[in-house]
Amino acid sequence: MVRLHINKGMAGARPEVLAEVSQTATNPELLDAFTLAVIADGDEMPAYPGFKREPMDMAKARDKARGIDLAAAELRKIAPHSGSYVNECSFFNPSWQQEFWGKNYLKLRSIKTKYDPDGLFCVHHGVGSEEWSADGFTRLA
Repeated sequence: MVRLHINKGMAGARPEVLAEVSQTATNPELLDAFTLAVIADGDEMPAYPGFKREPMDMAKARDKARGIDLAAAELRKIAPHSGSYVNECSFFNPSWQQEFWGKNYLKLRSIKTKYDPDGLFCVHHGVGSEEWSADGFTRLA
């Protein structure tokens, strides 16, 4: 499933709106975007405690994930370096710093180092998370 959300891009917005949005942590590529492309499977049931669901077929899930990755790669050919929302992305995105925050990452990293030097606030693919194990429990450096 591919969905295009034309209400999420900022291309064509008034200059004052673009100036305001440019002051956020979001990847600045958003300012030139005309749409948000969502590529997903869409047919899996949510996994909540107490919520009955069929056992997951891991081979089928991996196959679907590969299909999503291939579709995303095709879009990247058309719009390379276009960014991604941190909460609407692949969990396995290898280019997450650039995709999520673009040129803002270095500034965000310095702020994180200053205000959270011990890494109290750590989340998968969050700013500074490359210093932690994949499960977020062990500091690597």
